[in-house]
Amino acid sequence: MSIVEVKVPQLSESVAEATMLQWKKKAGEAVTADEILIEIETDKVVLEVPAPASGVLAEIVQADGATVVADQLIAKIDTEGKAGAAAPAPAAAAPAPAASAPAAAAPAATGGAKSDVAMPAAAKLLADNGLKTSDVAGSGKDGRVTKGDVLSAVAGGATAAKAPAVQIPTGAPKTALPQVAAPTAANLGDRPEERVPMSRLRARIAERLLQSQSTNAILTTFNEVNMAPVMDLRKKFQDAFTKEHGTKLGFMSFFVKAAVHALKKYPVLNASVDGNDIIYHGYFDIGIAVGSPRGLVVPILRNADQMSFADIEKKIAEFGKKAQEGKLSIDEMTGGTFSISNGGTFGSMLSTPIINPPQSAILGVHATKDRAVVENGQIVVRPMNYLAMSYDHRIIDGREAVLGLVAMKEALEDPSRLLFDI
Repeated sequence: MSIVEVKVPQLSESVAEATMLQWKKKAGEAVTADEILIEIETDKVVLEVPAPASGVLAEIVQADGATVVADQLIAKIDTEGKAGAAAPAPAAAAPAPAASAPAAAAPAATGGAKSDVAMPAAAKLLADNGLKTSDVAGSGKDGRVTKGDVLSAVAGGATAAKAPAVQIPTGAPKTALPQVAAPTAANLGDRPEERVPMSRLRARIAERLLQSQSTNAILTTFNEVNMAPVMDLRKKFQDAFTKEHGTKLGFMSFFVKAAVHALKKYPVLNASVDGNDIIYHGYFDIGIAVGSPRGLVVPILRNADQMSFADIEKKIAEFGKKAQEGKLSIDEMTGGTFSISNGGTFGSMLSTPIINPPQSAILGVHATKDRAVVENGQIVVRPMNYLAMSYDHRIIDGREAVLGLVAMKEALEDPSRLLFDI
């Protein structure tokens, strides 16, 4: 017998632990090298754990729902074994460390030949709806179940057996993160309810938002911008841009460029607080808020000041695709000196965005709508967008905040300013 150990991948320094989601193979089944055995959820991303070698899954050391740490042993593969041989039963879910609540029951392991063919985003939807991969026909590569397959199945009336109630221990530490658990439905006739524990990501989002509001002196300043110059420029060069760079010219690259333009003028907007110190960053790492099936994530455009319009558009498109597939890495979401949240994608007219700690400011972009405005004493119709910038009043005074937002407005209303840095 030749045993190869399967261990938890390295986590980032800011991530102490992770939760085992659902094994895609059972003990005694054959596995091939690089085949995904299980997904592990941290409070930032979902990591796929591939088989380090081909053989038979000899032992599952940590079961679904267990809380694990980096480099922890979770399974063993016998590279000389034969499928179907008797194997030790998987260990019960390990109790969480003191900082976390004990793991709750995980959704039942999927059975049949499809137990290993759900994409990450699809796996989350399957768990949310109490479904197994065997309940959904996969249309992806090699028969993998995609997010669209699950949504279609749910829309078509696919249901699962009623899940058992999940007991969440009371008195858990406030920093505890809920573990993987099956949803609990209450039969209240025509007034049904469903209790679903937060995922690690959702719990982390909640924790950081509360942290932001309790530790920052948040204030928001607003302005309006006439988007006609950007829209005209985009229309004029869209075809040539797409042909040259293989990607469409969107609005986000203009907002990113305008933000960097303003941050250079007012460096405190790009700074952060560390105790009694202010850290002025000599680089511009812009976080772009992106919606995903697991919640809001903020991947980072590193050195955005050195990126071209095409570089920005390609990277944002890449982030969007990875977010939908649950493929964003921890490194891609770590850091950032300033963020942009585009609620206009969903039709938002106005909002007050919350700062993403330890950053000190965030720009909120909204839907561009034709509105009546006054120009030179005349009422005219212009495509207007309301910009909102929330900032930490502890280190950013109203003057810098207002002038910073005005600099963004001016750059958008006269994009040529970006060429001459004025």
